[in-house]
Amino acid sequence: MRSIWNGAISFGLVSIPIKLVNATENHSISFRQIHLADGGRIRYRKVCELDEEEVSGGEIGKAYEDADGTMIPITDEDLAQLPLPTAKTIEIVAFVPADRIDPLQMDSAYYLSANGVPAAKPYALLREALKRSNRVAVAKYALRGRERLGMLRVVDDVIAMHGLLWPDEIRAPEDAAPDGDVTVRDAELDLADALMNTLGEVDMDSLHDDYREAVEELVAAKAAGESVLPAAPEDAGEGKVIDLIAALENSVRAARKSRNVEGAGAGEGDGGSGDMADVHPIGKTSSKAPRKSGRAAQPAKKTTHRTPTGKTVTRSGSSATKKSAPKSTGAKKSTAKKAASKKTAAKKATARKGTSSSGGTAAKKTASSHGRTSA
Repeated sequence: MRSIWNGAISFGLVSIPIKLVNATENHSISFRQIHLADGGRIRYRKVCELDEEEVSGGEIGKAYEDADGTMIPITDEDLAQLPLPTAKTIEIVAFVPADRIDPLQMDSAYYLSANGVPAAKPYALLREALKRSNRVAVAKYALRGRERLGMLRVVDDVIAMHGLLWPDEIRAPEDAAPDGDVTVRDAELDLADALMNTLGEVDMDSLHDDYREAVEELVAAKAAGESVLPAAPEDAGEGKVIDLIAALENSVRAARKSRNVEGAGAGEGDGGSGDMADVHPIGKTSSKAPRKSGRAAQPAKKTTHRTPTGKTVTRSGSSATKKSAPKSTGAKKSTAKKAASKKTAAKKATARKGTSSSGGTAAKKTASSHGRTSA
């Protein structure tokens, strides 16, 4: 990798010669401006406002524009004479825990490479010291005409430096938060946690720029004279969240489905509604039902019957009268039996009386007939 800056790391009285190389690269696709009529490229030309003539790069210098519009020329010699101790030195000023650095300050990233064999020993010393202390180094350095703030940390076996914005370059987040007091319920937080857990972690190396790949395919297709089919538009919805709980639940289900995880409830795909439900075995419920109906008072609106499978099930309803009906029917039957037996006994008694009376009459008739015969 090509170095963009040569200097040294100032580590107390230790000086470490290093080379600065870019740790990142830009893969975005750049476009040129063209004239639509003939496809000619549009270029920008640097023209002086006073004589309206194009100026070459060698004729262009620096100037500071004052508040009233006056231009104050500043030359490279003027800047070189300024007392800038970090012009060729990365000066470490402190060692702090990594969490002391606000990610908002992060800027460009660089790798620091040891410049020459003599730099290997002090370079390794600083690297191992940073590893063992679990801290990062805060440093000042000068690059491209200005002094900057940086953070040194260890990446694998290399010391990396992140350019930092100065604290006064970080804007306060004024008017960025939602207006008014917003209350978040525990149920919403639980669903948000469930969604976070379902999405889980990701291998950062697996992430890539889908848009850039699509642009590259578009350019390749147009270069080959092929027709490009428009992509199917995605359903972005109306952009309004009507029910936050429902949106979170649907997000959890979608995340579980995308990760081949079972749905949130048994029978979720059976009814088509996808609602979460608790399922209880019938056997357990039926075994407890007769005990409850036995303990309950008679006025309770519960009745017990047997299913075709032979299990006893308790149902709610106006069956209390049906339950008590067999008792009253039995009482009526016993009363009717008693009445019938009484009637039968009475008839028998009447029959006996009739029999005895008829017997006595017959005896009298027989006696009178005997008397007439003897006479």
